[in-house]
Amino acid sequence: MTAPRVRRLRAVGRLVRSTAHVLHGVAIAVWRLEKLGAAEKETLVQWWAAKTLRLMGLSLQVEGAVPAGPLLIVANHVSWLDIMALHAICPRARFVSKADVRSWPVLSKLFDAAGTLFLERERKRDALRVVHLMAEALRDGQVVAVFPEGTTSDGRGLLPFHANLLQAAIAARVGVQPVALRYADSTERISRVVEYIGETTLFQSLWRVACGDGVTVHVRLLPVASTANIERRPLAGALQAAVASALER
Repeated sequence: MTAPRVRRLRAVGRLVRSTAHVLHGVAIAVWRLEKLGAAEKETLVQWWAAKTLRLMGLSLQVEGAVPAGPLLIVANHVSWLDIMALHAICPRARFVSKADVRSWPVLSKLFDAAGTLFLERERKRDALRVVHLMAEALRDGQVVAVFPEGTTSDGRGLLPFHANLLQAAIAARVGVQPVALRYADSTERISRVVEYIGETTLFQSLWRVACGDGVTVHVRLLPVASTANIERRPLAGALQAAVASALER
């Protein structure tokens, strides 16, 4: 059997097992999650996210830790896999996501169950609404996670960090933890397998990831930045510089 054929068969197997796992997650979200306590929910979220990575053939390497208490996490954005990686590390995080992911089949149920805050980018004033929701969650002691680039990149550089959503951490007087995400594989330090840019569809991305060989997501949790006596734009610049520096190492 030729190597390409073996790779395709392995990819099909990964997708079949991952699909079953996703459907299991939806069943849990619909029928069980509301009955569980916070600790049990976090355990399930962490288990589901970590297993999703494994079933898709990815390994996870983590440097650093998420501190206790309320926190805003900001990370560079490469793939839909970013959410899985961060939930495998910090299952209590609530993500801010663009509203159109609600149209994704099946997965939208999981986004809702995870307490995702949806942002309608087409509405200019919707960011203000989301900032208020984020600040409220942070004041309640929660962890909120955002991708300040606003879209995915190819992982080889950073897009400018938008500052608007950072106002929530400043208003709630909580720290911001920058996180650097980098995907590598058996042949490249920065893998092209996970790229989710341009006209790439979710199904195309799923197939490419499933065909990957030795893909590892490296997550570097950097020191928490204070939001005291700083405005959102300088804060965005400092966070971008921290993530950029970590990705170069």
